[in-house]
Amino acid sequence: MKTYILPSLLAADFGNLAGGAVLAEKSGADELHLDIMDGHFVPNISMGPDVVQMSTNTISIPRNVHLMLTYPDKYVEKFADAGASSIQIHVEADCDIKACLEDINQRGIKSGITINPDTAADAVFEYLPLVDEVLCMSVHPGYGGQSFMPNVLPKLKAIRLKANELGLDDLRIMVDGGINRETAVECARMGANAFVAGTFLFKSDDMAEEIENLRKSTELDYGKGLLTT
Repeated sequence: MKTYILPSLLAADFGNLAGGAVLAEKSGADELHLDIMDGHFVPNISMGPDVVQMSTNTISIPRNVHLMLTYPDKYVEKFADAGASSIQIHVEADCDIKACLEDINQRGIKSGITINPDTAADAVFEYLPLVDEVLCMSVHPGYGGQSFMPNVLPKLKAIRLKANELGLDDLRIMVDGGINRETAVECARMGANAFVAGTFLFKSDDMAEEIENLRKSTELDYGKGLLTT
């Protein structure tokens, strides 16, 4: 199984976000992950469409945009116009989730559904046929640098097995929060094949080396925990 590594721009130097985006691309990242926070859905405010537009103008790898917003449906058009390659919304958001996902899809952009650590896996099951990816948060969203929450592991497994049951073998299952060499492998074993890493990658001495190590180790161990009870 091919796995994908996405540096999170939230962990870059905010005085040089363009440089952070370029570093991710030059280091071999598959995509750039951009965390959009509204100060309401999560207790932090991060960046907006202008930062997505900057990255669109600066790099050629896809821009994976995670909307941590109470009302993501009101902002899909703005982020689509800014050059988002994929847009993820939360299953916990206060909007018509299905309609919002359909809006994203109709714009020719990949769509994703995101689930918080305390939300049960089955909350996203009905949306799996509508999306290209599921993002499982392994920390409480809002701030970078948090520790990985292992209770996400059975959730990853449940979502992957449900996707397989539905014949959605190409569904990308992503995990974000506290990802490093060890936790990425744990998640890969349970069916995750895309990994968002912020602090771990941007604070490393050699991002390119760490990205390659993550890719190799996760591809090697992908799915090994799916057959165990």
